[in-house]
Amino acid sequence: MAQRTIHQWKSIALVEEDIELPNQKNITHTTIKHPGAAVILPITESGDILLLNQYRPSLKKWLLELPAGTMELGEDAEKCAHRELIEETGFEAGSMISLGQVTPLAGFCDEIQHLYIAKSLKPNRSLECDDDEVIELVTMSLTELQQKIIDGGITDAKTIACLSKATLCGYI
Repeated sequence: MAQRTIHQWKSIALVEEDIELPNQKNITHTTIKHPGAAVILPITESGDILLLNQYRPSLKKWLLELPAGTMELGEDAEKCAHRELIEETGFEAGSMISLGQVTPLAGFCDEIQHLYIAKSLKPNRSLECDDDEVIELVTMSLTELQQKIIDGGITDAKTIACLSKATLCGYI
């Protein structure tokens, strides 16, 4: 099948390709090719959750969300989770529990988000934000976090999905 890269930015590409669907219809489909990401639910010893208040230039507003980040090419998802947790919160996890994965934008993007719970948190170092990141660390109780979702104060899909999966699996 023919494939054309329309645009490349860092490790993300906009690709157009000719494909045959399961019903034998041929189409041209455009996909954002993404190396995947790790999403981390950091739970402190007291049961509070570390969140980020992060400015998102695409939306031109602040979002409350769990720490997360794009995997480097060839990087293991759990290694990415450990790295992103340290970079974005300044804490390292003594244990990381996998919650599986979600596909957030399947209609036009091949990104897979790997979900984790981080426990036994220890301060590691100060935040190391990327040049395009503006982040404030926030601590909330589970009840406060759930209420923020109910009230619409948290709209970030990966945060809601990770918290839901952790709850449904009986971890919180």
